[in-house]
Amino acid sequence: MHRMTRLTFCAALALTLAAGTRGYAQSDSLAQAKKASQAWLALVDAGKYGESWEAAAQDFKNAVSPGQWIMKVSAARGPLGKLISRKLVKSEPMKNPPKAPPGDYVGLQYQSSFEHLKSAFETVVPMRDRDGQWRVSGYIVRK
Repeated sequence: MHRMTRLTFCAALALTLAAGTRGYAQSDSLAQAKKASQAWLALVDAGKYGESWEAAAQDFKNAVSPGQWIMKVSAARGPLGKLISRKLVKSEPMKNPPKAPPGDYVGLQYQSSFEHLKSAFETVVPMRDRDGQWRVSGYIVRK
C-alpha cells in the first residue's frame, strides 16, 4: 500500500509539473510574442517601414513586397501623426488559425492614441516563425 501511494503521488507530481511547464511555456511564449510586437511597433512608430518589413515573419514577407508594405503602412500610419500612447488591452494565443499557415500565433490588441487620432485600435499578430523566433505576421490599425 505504501508503494502504491508513493507511485500515485509521483504520478500526480509529474502531471502537475508537466501542466506547470506547459503553462510556463505558454506564458513564456506570450511574453516573447509581446516583446517581438513591441520591438516591431517601435520601428513602425519611428517611420522605419523598410526595417519593419525586414523584421517581419517570413509569411508576411512572402505576402507583400517591401515596396507594397511601405506604401500601405505609409498610407495607414502617416496621416495619424506621432504616437501619443499605446496600451495592451487583449492578448489571445491561437494555434493554426483559419486562413493562415499552420503555427502558433498571438493576437494582440492595443488601444492607441495618435497626434491626429485620439482613439484607435491596433491589432498586431506575431507568430512563431520557422526558426522558432516570434515575428509579426500581421498589422491593422482601426479608428
